[in-house]
Amino acid sequence: MIALLLIPLIAPFALPPLARRTVERIRPDVALWAVAGASGVLAVGVLACLGALVLPVALQVPVLASFMDVVHPLDAGRPMAVRLLAAVSGVALGVCVVALCRAAVRLLGRLRAVQAGVAGRASAGDLCVVEDDRPDAYALPGRRRTPGRIVVTTGMLRALSPAQREVLFAHERAHLAGRHHWFLAVADLAARCHPGLHATRCWVTLAAERAADEEAASANGDRRLTAHAIGHAALAVTASASGRPVHVPGATGGPVPARVRALLAQAPRRRVAPVLLAVLLLCTGAATAAMSGAADLHRAVEVAQGESAGD
Repeated sequence: MIALLLIPLIAPFALPPLARRTVERIRPDVALWAVAGASGVLAVGVLACLGALVLPVALQVPVLASFMDVVHPLDAGRPMAVRLLAAVSGVALGVCVVALCRAAVRLLGRLRAVQAGVAGRASAGDLCVVEDDRPDAYALPGRRRTPGRIVVTTGMLRALSPAQREVLFAHERAHLAGRHHWFLAVADLAARCHPGLHATRCWVTLAAERAADEEAASANGDRRLTAHAIGHAALAVTASASGRPVHVPGATGGPVPARVRALLAQAPRRRVAPVLLAVLLLCTGAATAAMSGAADLHRAVEVAQGESAGD
């Protein structure tokens, strides 16, 4: 049982190299779903398994044992190993939960601050221009009854030619249409649960930016123009240009040189690379191990409740 519950805790370390190959070899929109989805699934598995490893020792507490109707000692393996794993897992689970809560509050707070900063400003359709000499542009997610908007500073508009501005707007509209902020938020929150998932976050960002790049290139029909626009926008942005949250996508996010090289190459083909199957197998294997370990733990709890003893 314990060995099965350890597998989902090790599996996330295999995701970063698979994520890199996925983003490099298949269509960016498919890669975005695959890598962000895998991050979310593995993060949930990590939290579930940490909680399951704590349970055998937690059920030794009289109050919890009485609540769960435990009448026999729970047999989960060697007592010393079970206690040690429970202690380590309990600390790790506490750290993850605190980090998740803090990250979620920080993301929501910064998003509301950005939304409040542009609230009431005049818009031309979905475009909101902010008077600011610092070049910046990003896709701002909407609220329940407020649609998302493209926020661009006057500094960014001055840095680009008219044709490049249209590319920038198409890029940001692709972010809004694809709801890429949800993928970035999932990757950022999953990163709080495991070091391997932290290393995967940058590949989710790259996949989101590449997906928007391809949509922009398709909209204007000129991949070279799109590459030049992305490059010029990135060169115009300074380190202090933006205070937006990490899950608010912008045209200058991710490794820009890699994005420009991809745009100057041929458009990605519609194909399923073997690496995508590897990502699927990784998630399936981790989920299967977690469910099998949970099932074994459930049977052990039933025995401790006396059901198998005829009590």
